[in-house]
Amino acid sequence: MMNRVILVGRLTKDPELRYTPNGVAVATFTLAVNRSFTNQQGEREADFINCVVWRRPAENVANFLKKGSLAGVDGRVQTRNYEGQDGKRVYVTEIMAESVQFLEPRNSGGPSNERGGDNNMYGGGQKSQDFPFGQQNQQRSNNNNNNNNSGYTRIDEDPFASDGKPIDISDDDLPF
Repeated sequence: MMNRVILVGRLTKDPELRYTPNGVAVATFTLAVNRSFTNQQGEREADFINCVVWRRPAENVANFLKKGSLAGVDGRVQTRNYEGQDGKRVYVTEIMAESVQFLEPRNSGGPSNERGGDNNMYGGGQKSQDFPFGQQNQQRSNNNNNNNNSGYTRIDEDPFASDGKPIDISDDDLPF
């Protein structure tokens, strides 16, 4: 049997962090995930998916993500039920996140920068979140080689831009 979910979307509101009576952190948030097709009016629709994350990752989510943040979630689908106030059984389906990846630098603001440009709102935190996916090493390398004409291509330059000239690639250069 298999129960695995991978989602990429934007938070619809700030995560809610709570603690159990035993002191275990739990954060809940909703991801808006675009569908891969458009409706009859040509508009792209989204699904709004409830996610739950526990312990230290929950605290990180609450500290580093906000409304509009782009996040990747890896987890599993879980359904639970309880008796509502009206006595009827209520079923809830949610994603139990095993890991949450922050897919934007925290100072990028995303599409909805409601914090008025407060880029240092987290106060320290995890420096690796400034450049996800190891880009902090590339940034340091870029800064060190900025004024060095040693033949290396800068990160922000397109190595395939040829200004209309043919690119000379031999068969030995191809990986296949």
